[in-house]
This record gives sequence, structure tokens and C-alpha cells, in this order.
Amino acid sequence: MNKLGIKEIEQILPHRHPFLLVDYIEDYEPGKYAVGYKCVTFREDFFKGHFPQEPVMPGVLMVEALAQTGAVAILSLEENKGKIAYFGGIKNCRFRGKVVPGDKLRLETTIIKCKGPVGVGHAVASVDGKVVVDAELTFMIG
Repeated sequence: MNKLGIKEIEQILPHRHPFLLVDYIEDYEPGKYAVGYKCVTFREDFFKGHFPQEPVMPGVLMVEALAQTGAVAILSLEENKGKIAYFGGIKNCRFRGKVVPGDKLRLETTIIKCKGPVGVGHAVASVDGKVVVDAELTFMIG
């Protein structure tokens, strides 16, 4: 298994706190897939306004965390090192549950197509084995 801590992730992704949404990568294969985690705490900046009376992680941030996980897989390829993976599109996104403080969000993105600077990934986020988001994400390498 290929593991990455936060320092190694920061060497691959340009994101930084508070927008780096992957705490660690459990396993990955360059150009194929990445499995990461976001440990959600009540101290997250977004909980101040979403929603203070019932804190829920915004769906768009869950999708961004999945995209960042996929970017680790794409940008780990030798030919993509030092580049940026931009969000190119999203299809068939479904939110199936909420994520709250204390959850450990599992992020898995599998690259299903890659041609030139464009890649497509199938992304699934889950908590305790229950899928909370699934989508098809498009990346553009620049």
C-alpha cells in the first residue's frame, strides 16, 4: 500500500488550509486510483454557517474532497508532477447522506478514462461503509 501523510499530499496538491480537504491517503496507484480520508471535526470553518443549529458538511465540499483525492492519483503520474488538476466537470452526482462532526469521510476516486490532459474519475464518499456521495468527475491537467 502507498500511503501519504499531509506533508506528502501538500507536495502533490496546491491546496492549503482551510481548503485542503484530504487529511491522509491510505492507498493510491498513480493514474489509477486513490483512497483518502477527511476526519471531520466540529472546528471546521464551514460549520460556523452551515448550519450552526445542526452542523452538516456542505455537499460541494464533499465533492471537492473527492476531486482532491482523484487529483492525487492523476498528479502522481511522472508526466503530471508539478502540474495542477483543475475541476473540469461533474456528472451524475447523488447525495445519499449527511456528514457531521465526528465522521471519518472515506474518499475513493478511480480514474476510468484518461486522454491527453483530460481525465475522468468515478468518485465515492462514505462514512462507516454507507455511501454519502457518488459522482463522475472530470479533471483537466494544466
